[in-house]
Amino acid sequence: MMPPAAGDVLAMAGEQVLDAARTAWPGAEVEPGPVTPSVTSYVQQLDVDGHRLYAKLSVCGVSLVSVLRGALGDLATVRARQAAYLVTPGSLMQREATQLRTLAGPAALGAAALAGYARGVLFTEPVAGATLAELVTAEPGRTRELLGLVVTDVTEGLARDGVAASVEQGQIRERGIVDTFARKFNGLSGPAYLRATGYGDVLDGVVTRLRRARRAPTLPGGRGIVFGDLKPEHAVFPDDRAQRPVYLDPGLMRGHAVADMAKLTSRTVLGFIGRPPAPEAARMILTGLDSFVRSCARRLPAAEREAWLRALLALVLQDTTNILTTYLTAPADLPLSAHATGVRDHAREVTGLLDRATAPLMATADGPTLWRLYLARAREAVHA
Repeated sequence: MMPPAAGDVLAMAGEQVLDAARTAWPGAEVEPGPVTPSVTSYVQQLDVDGHRLYAKLSVCGVSLVSVLRGALGDLATVRARQAAYLVTPGSLMQREATQLRTLAGPAALGAAALAGYARGVLFTEPVAGATLAELVTAEPGRTRELLGLVVTDVTEGLARDGVAASVEQGQIRERGIVDTFARKFNGLSGPAYLRATGYGDVLDGVVTRLRRARRAPTLPGGRGIVFGDLKPEHAVFPDDRAQRPVYLDPGLMRGHAVADMAKLTSRTVLGFIGRPPAPEAARMILTGLDSFVRSCARRLPAAEREAWLRALLALVLQDTTNILTTYLTAPADLPLSAHATGVRDHAREVTGLLDRATAPLMATADGPTLWRLYLARAREAVHA
């Protein structure tokens, strides 16, 4: 049974997007636009009566890379499963539509405006402005300030009345770091999956150490609502700098707030390993990141700081492993974003970072030491 070709899956998704748009806006003139490269969902620009929108579709609730690696069978099987998935209550895009309403409603956060939802397809309005990743690159001296603004904004918003009750009705656990790590590196298919990356000899040891690190005691404190997919490209600062950020692609779920910090940290570091800035800018970004993380740790009771930093590092390294392996196993005929291509082109540096940064997890539980060693390895990776 042959895995489906990327062109066939993308063509199927494009047909389903057009069908959903014509259902949502009967009689409107719908013109398909460019497809946004993604390893997870199918994302495409559309013009509906001259009004630009973004359409987003999940294929069977799993990543496009998994589909194209044959995880769901051949093209005929994928088509049949997708037809059933699109009408399944609680599909991924249906939950994301609800979560965008939650962000804009009880959370009182800036969120991409929901334009519609039909036949498993989510339609949103474009958001103009620079992403957090772009601002940090352009203004590295503001790294601590910008990270703090986003984390504070999200934390306060998700703690507001009514948010938890809304999220409980449809969490998006698929985007959580721990859930993704457990799903990707299970005992049955994990070793074969790691071999497919081309760096299995290194990554096998990385995954083994991270599995052991997951057995550490859980952090004190309750499990509130977390954004779940807080990447630098999911926070957009409108052109008017006085405005608060606008957030894209939520993955709201129950969890400890350290998870959002971990994903933001992991993807910030990966971003400039994949597309290295000038040496001085890289130094300023890492210094700002270090200052921000340490300031967050200092707000905690002294007895909790080490455990928090250790948990942060374990999650950062899990997330980096998750996304690196996805990029490395993406079929050659699947278009990748500039970020994904950059990370894949620097895979040796990233695997080296993971190898050297996970080794101390077995030797020490000292959170500040683990964080300091991670930053040192990140500096080496970006300047390799």
